[in-house]
Amino acid sequence: MTGTWRHLPASARAIAVTATAAVAAAQERDGQAYDEAVSGLAADDRSGLVLGAVVRLLLEESHPEGLTGDDVRQVLTRCVQGATRWRSDVDPHVVLVLLAGALGVYDPEGDESPPDASALARHAPLLVADLLAATGAPLDGYLAAAFAEIERTERQD
Repeated sequence: MTGTWRHLPASARAIAVTATAAVAAAQERDGQAYDEAVSGLAADDRSGLVLGAVVRLLLEESHPEGLTGDDVRQVLTRCVQGATRWRSDVDPHVVLVLLAGALGVYDPEGDESPPDASALARHAPLLVADLLAATGAPLDGYLAAAFAEIERTERQD
């Protein structure tokens, strides 16, 4: 996946810069840098849309034949186990919500305790970093593709 997001409007670039910093901090297991970047993601509710699209694109590329329940369980387990090695606040339910949301199968009204935007922002970069490690791909192309997809969707609506 290739592409760039650097030509986007300032608000979209800000999300991309912050998401890139958060994912890089997750990859480096740098708690302080992670917390700083995640606070920026939590401040912009559109960042969830972008990171959700990135997660979906990564899942689609890493599972071209489609995902099974076992595939989702494997991603969830790998991500949570890897993240808990350096973050004590990882919540498997939030990671599952992120996965289900990216796949379009999450119903927040059916969830007794849906995670808030802050929890989603704290966990999304962990999931993205995990999926990137599994695919060996850089984030930039997925961000560019996510922004392009969001733009296409907004034009159609």
